[in-house]
Amino acid sequence: MDKKKLALSAMAVLATVSLAACSSNKSSSSSSGTNASVKLASAYNNTKPTDKSATNNSTLKVAEPNDSPFQGISDPVLSTNSEDADVFSPSGSDSLWKVDKNYKIIDGGLANQKINRKAKTVTITLRSDAKWSNGSKVTAKDIEYPYEVIANPKTTSQQYSADFNHIKGMAAYHAGKAKTISGITFPDGEKGRTAVLHLDKVTPAMQYSGNSFIWSTVEPYEYIKNVPIAKLASSSQVRKNPIFTGPYKLDKVVEGESTTWSPNKYYYGKKAQIKHISINVVSSNNIDKAIQSKKYDFTVPASVMHGTDYKQLKNLKNYKMIGQPALSYDYFGFNVGHYDTKTQKNVMDKNSKMANKSLRQAMMYALNLDAVTKKFGNGITWRANTLIPPIFTKYYDASAKGFPLNIKKANKLLTDAGYKKRNGSKWRSDPNGKKLTIYFGAMTGTSAQAAEYQDYLQQWHKIGLNVQFTGGKTMEMNSFYSTLQQPKQSKIDVYAAAWGLSSEPTPTQLYGEDATYNMGHFVSKKNTQLINNMNNDKAWNESYRTKAFKEWQEYMNDQAAVAPGSFSYNWGPVNKRVKGFDVGPDNNEFWSSLSLTSSSLE
Repeated sequence: MDKKKLALSAMAVLATVSLAACSSNKSSSSSSGTNASVKLASAYNNTKPTDKSATNNSTLKVAEPNDSPFQGISDPVLSTNSEDADVFSPSGSDSLWKVDKNYKIIDGGLANQKINRKAKTVTITLRSDAKWSNGSKVTAKDIEYPYEVIANPKTTSQQYSADFNHIKGMAAYHAGKAKTISGITFPDGEKGRTAVLHLDKVTPAMQYSGNSFIWSTVEPYEYIKNVPIAKLASSSQVRKNPIFTGPYKLDKVVEGESTTWSPNKYYYGKKAQIKHISINVVSSNNIDKAIQSKKYDFTVPASVMHGTDYKQLKNLKNYKMIGQPALSYDYFGFNVGHYDTKTQKNVMDKNSKMANKSLRQAMMYALNLDAVTKKFGNGITWRANTLIPPIFTKYYDASAKGFPLNIKKANKLLTDAGYKKRNGSKWRSDPNGKKLTIYFGAMTGTSAQAAEYQDYLQQWHKIGLNVQFTGGKTMEMNSFYSTLQQPKQSKIDVYAAAWGLSSEPTPTQLYGEDATYNMGHFVSKKNTQLINNMNNDKAWNESYRTKAFKEWQEYMNDQAAVAPGSFSYNWGPVNKRVKGFDVGPDNNEFWSSLSLTSSSLE
């Protein structure tokens, strides 16, 4: 199964922060590298026989827990949030690759890949029976066109990062200096089956799905070629009548609310068994009641379910709780700069309100994330200690401490940096003696999340910082991200958000100098160097690469411009009439493998 979440195996903005809060001055735990106290299986081994009549005639009912309407951008190249990827997931998301349990690319997908280190090429060859859901052939041009969409100067895609510049001609095309990408060639023509990428270097990351060097989905060039790239995201070909390469085809989309699906007869892989699927958005406040009243078979794999939901649902007799460590993490971001639209690079502003590292560190040490996750995570959420989650067992630094509660340290950091209370004020002013008000951006969510946000404010007030909600209240998700994604904004100084990650952990697309997802705009030469080290020539040596990842984690914790919040299981309830449910990375046929044991939910 392709683990999307940053627009599938690329990148996109995930939304929700987890849980609620209740704090003291002492951390409940300062241990590092902590784990979930609950163990969940990644598959439901249902031994009941499939009911063919039910599988043919019933509708598989799937819920997408979310408090906002989905945007409706079906194209992974253009999508910017995981909710869109969720509601369009029966399509197979147009993924090129088949992967093993470590997300390593293996033969047998829509295409095979061959890396030639000596020639510095990557050859991608489509299978002979690759077709779109309208019956047209998938071609070599369909492999190449995503790169044009991503790098076009007028694109609305946010997937571009410096890693793509290793493809010859990509930088020139991105800058508008060339009309084509010279480094992508077609040995048997654009309508053939093979595309060759010519690079200035090949990297270890390229062996894995979701890496930031080689794009992992196709675009239906013939179907969308007449739509200007700048208008593609709003086109009917993307929003109303998209075509796909996966096991299901889209029957209908109700804008922001639901999608319905039926089998794609042109799919090359395992034939879809269930004839009807519906996916509906359900608010986070209603999802537990909806599952308890047996309205849905399961929640979309990789959608957001909280620890508070787990507490409500874990003992249901007719559902099995299934999950695995999430390809995601909650984090705190600080606004320390802006995005220069001319150079297309992030720039740190030395005089920005949050530019002082001690201020950022102090705000993190003031939070009691251990107590919050212990009380409300219900065993499936725990304090994060780095910006690489533990699902990446090779690269995750379990020894990192992160930011356990330490009020004394927080106060000392502020005082030593010149943030002092002056003239009898209960609030600290900045080192120049000017009034300091810090604006906190947070998305509207569950009542538990609302309590958590209030706890953050309370903890920050304890150390004398006047922190207030942006606009006096939480923000609707789309408004929150549209504010953060402006090239320059001063409404939000610190924010709570989450990343859903691709299945290869190189963070260039999130924290690189030219990454549009770098919404706090943290940039330094050392950060660029440490990220580059993860994929330099030495990084083909696994021990060197592991060390490079751990050095970056240590550096980011020290800088605290983006700070870890929590890790969690990606989990969901599965009704016991569902058979073949397996969210393991190496199940490349998730939707096709599903069948039903009865016509109604158990």
